[in-house]
Amino acid sequence: MVAAMVVATTVLAGAATVISTAVASADDPTPEGTAPDPSLSVARAYEFLDGRVDEFCDGAGMCLPRSYQGGFFTDLPTWDFTPSFVYDDALVIIAYTARGLPDDLRRAQAVGDTLLFVQENDPIGDGRVRTSYEPHGIRQGRMEITGPGTFTGNQAWVGMALARLFHATGEQKYLDGALDIAQWIQTNTADMARVPYGYTGGQLEDGTSLVWKSTEHNSDIAGFFGQLAQLTGDPVWAQRAGVAADFVAAMQAADGHVDTGTLLDGSTVNTHPKPLDAQTWSYLGTGDGRFGAALDWTLSNLVASDGPYSGPSISDVDVSKVWFEGAGHLALSLRLRDGAGDADAAESLLSSIRLAQRDAPNGDGKGIVATSTDGLDSGFGDLYYASLHTGTTAWYLLAAAGDNPFALPAP
Repeated sequence: MVAAMVVATTVLAGAATVISTAVASADDPTPEGTAPDPSLSVARAYEFLDGRVDEFCDGAGMCLPRSYQGGFFTDLPTWDFTPSFVYDDALVIIAYTARGLPDDLRRAQAVGDTLLFVQENDPIGDGRVRTSYEPHGIRQGRMEITGPGTFTGNQAWVGMALARLFHATGEQKYLDGALDIAQWIQTNTADMARVPYGYTGGQLEDGTSLVWKSTEHNSDIAGFFGQLAQLTGDPVWAQRAGVAADFVAAMQAADGHVDTGTLLDGSTVNTHPKPLDAQTWSYLGTGDGRFGAALDWTLSNLVASDGPYSGPSISDVDVSKVWFEGAGHLALSLRLRDGAGDADAAESLLSSIRLAQRDAPNGDGKGIVATSTDGLDSGFGDLYYASLHTGTTAWYLLAAAGDNPFALPAP
């Protein structure tokens, strides 16, 4: 998951106000002092994803988009950071299925087929995928692992993307790949010994197991295994999804927020930091209304203002900058909850994203940068930067469409 003069936005619990003071860019037909057109914004965001997917393809039609571009990830004189993170790739696939045009599905399958390729050709070969791969390698018809860890959440996201592709195309290979990933998760991370039961963090490159449990990961699994139950009709996946959902529920505090997971003992709650995705993904991944309280807590505690932009930060450690990826899944959560004031709050978040799309210094008028300013501290030991990001752009598109990636679309 790493401003020019535009508009001021403020998000309050259950309400939002957008005050526009923007000067439109030269290539944007929007009149001065008004917000960007939502339909045009969505079209341009898909154009950004199209360009990223088409950039690194081999002769057989496999494609893998670089995750980040511009700013910190491109402009330093000694590097151009091109790895493709499978979490981002999964979001790109799901965003394409959300619109579902013929070229969207073609590109979604090109990326999905590449994920099947790296799964099938993994040196261990037990159904796993890794954190990231080098698109230059894919363009040359080979696999180059750049992030060798096998983290549970990443597995679940790839599984959800493959499940979506099966749902959209009916091609059995995608469901088979998703089931192989699900079995890896079950075999290697299920913890039915330490209360609260759930799923642990995965494995490091050397095979060392990560024995803590993550709220984020268990939210992912609740959504993924729930999809498999729907697609296969096998009740075991529903039961396993319930284990993950129960773990997430055990992480909810009295004030409504959801903590990050456990410490190494697998039982003691880890209360610091308090991340955004634990709040939004608990709601999206489980569909449980009790996590609406986590959304309210987010609006009261995690909203940042940075120059003309306003929206959630990554965690309570640093609320000085806006995390546009998180603004996407918070806006989606509010749209789906649809309580009093939620529609206005969601639209305020989406408006801020659209303004960043148009005016962010490292932007291209199409994609969305990850953060409003460089150096956002996640609270987990890493920094996020204002660079164009496929995952952030995909989350924006899913929020705009009202499409929950943790659930299969209704017929």
